[in-house]
Amino acid sequence: MGTATRTRTVVFTDLANYTAKVSRSDREGLRRILQEHEDLVRPIVTRYGGRIVKNLGDAFLILFTAATDAVRASLDVQHKVTADGGMPLRLSLATGDIEEIDGDAFGEAVNLSARINSKAPPGEIWFSQGTWICMNAAEIPWESVGRFHLKGLPGAQEVYRAVPNHKCWLPEPVKVAARQGTLVRIERGQTPGTLPPDAVILFEGFNPGSAALEAAVDRLPVLNPASLWLAAYNISMQDRIQWGELGRGIVIGTPDAIEQALVDTRKASQRSTGSDTIVLDVGGSADLELVMGGLALPAVPLSDVVASYFYDLLPDGRWVNRSDRAVLRVEVDASGATLAAMGTGVQVNGRPLNSGQSVRLRDGDQVGTSQGTHRFQACPNGSSYAGLVLADTEMRLGVNSGQTAELGREPSHPGLALPDRRGQDNIRWCSGQRAARARSGGFTLDRALAGRRQASVALDGGMLTVTPLHPRCPTWILRDNGVLERAETPQELGWDELVVAGTTVVALRSPE
Repeated sequence: MGTATRTRTVVFTDLANYTAKVSRSDREGLRRILQEHEDLVRPIVTRYGGRIVKNLGDAFLILFTAATDAVRASLDVQHKVTADGGMPLRLSLATGDIEEIDGDAFGEAVNLSARINSKAPPGEIWFSQGTWICMNAAEIPWESVGRFHLKGLPGAQEVYRAVPNHKCWLPEPVKVAARQGTLVRIERGQTPGTLPPDAVILFEGFNPGSAALEAAVDRLPVLNPASLWLAAYNISMQDRIQWGELGRGIVIGTPDAIEQALVDTRKASQRSTGSDTIVLDVGGSADLELVMGGLALPAVPLSDVVASYFYDLLPDGRWVNRSDRAVLRVEVDASGATLAAMGTGVQVNGRPLNSGQSVRLRDGDQVGTSQGTHRFQACPNGSSYAGLVLADTEMRLGVNSGQTAELGREPSHPGLALPDRRGQDNIRWCSGQRAARARSGGFTLDRALAGRRQASVALDGGMLTVTPLHPRCPTWILRDNGVLERAETPQELGWDELVVAGTTVVALRSPE
């Protein structure tokens, strides 16, 4: 007869920066660090009915019968660390069936908690969807931190964060508004004055679901629901759902923690920022800018090699093959392009998406993130592309009249380098030998569809000309009328028309 399984919540505690501490400590110092860790954790675990299964040096594996008690104990540990000024801890939780054999614990929940712990930053408490489902959400201040691919586990895992009473992680739209001076804070009984353009509203001191809150909302002019945010710490699931279903957001934190987070954000906004613009002229401003203007999505199936693929968008606006820091993901299969929110703060046509929510992209869709808006332009059926995700970035090349600039993965000078993203994690392969050979040969979309020297763009007497340079990788032009045509010979372009090379869109802009 096999060992009986039990549903438990598995907690890992881990000392952040432990390796660095060990390298600077003698044996007595090391024993003191580990003893302080145990003296901190053990009484709190015992108080909430947990059991320390084993000590893993700088970590404890702990079991709890109740998920709510496990998260509350983890919050108390973080509160104690903050009060005592001790070494930062990261804590992770997962709930599921485990086996206890000879005093040890085994099972998927143990593995999941350990994997989540490897992702959690110091000073934070991250937990699995299983724990989220089992806990009493009204007792725990929590928020989503997005979806993660965890080593050894299938699919993307939704992960959440418990919020201690001294911390607030401001959502990106609120953070951006605080930096730009467009955040309007409304307390109970307050009537707002004239609102700035693109105002973001933060309601503070209101009871969720109360008549006073709805009255405050009703007094506002017509605003995008996504610009309305409610400050709360403990909030019931029902109130979360009712507020969120209207397209509004929630800032989780105590009043003091939110205030400190806003202060820190405004301080951070004062730091100097660099620029990625490269101006190649001498003694004056450029006459033309070649701007990285978006992601081109090749249609699939592609050459009996690629069945589908995806790209992830980072908070700084870069597209990568895969990232745990992604804001959103765009996936392309034979039926078209699908967008999935990888965290909070993503909107499609003004409608917020929950983390993990997916929508099929349609021509003209406006995708909003904290860094700006991306427009999806579908390409005709039968085209080499499923669509384009368009948004100008700060990656640009300045060119003067009389100059010729190249595009490519390794362009000649002067040139704008196209992305050469390594790795195949974002590709789902077709069956057959052709795909197998491509996979073993290091095939990537970027390398297969764009050459080292792809095309050149020349400005001469106000005339723009694009000339394809690669014999096999085609260069395309998106005309103002929406037609995508292949450039097989030198072609004249209009200002603001787009060059499409591989997976990259390059816009031709006037520097003004």
